[in-house]
Amino acid sequence: MALLGDSFESVTHSFVVRIWLEDEDNRASWRGHVTHVPSGNRQYVERLTDIVDFIALHVDGMKLGKVDRFRRWWSTLRLRRSRDGGDGG
Repeated sequence: MALLGDSFESVTHSFVVRIWLEDEDNRASWRGHVTHVPSGNRQYVERLTDIVDFIALHVDGMKLGKVDRFRRWWSTLRLRRSRDGGDGG
């Protein structure tokens, strides 16, 4: 019999995201990397949207609804930041 924690872990992905702003020729740009913890796969990013693309690659094996919810959440967050004057990447 599987414990609740076991089934939760089988559908859980962990990521470490490190981002920073670099100022090149008086133009700020996002830089960073995202790491999928279970596999150790890492991708360097130059746009915040690259983070979503990387995460989506790892969660595509999950139920499609969860991936779609993640993408909708990220899009909403980006839209909100752009309305507030932030750089959504």
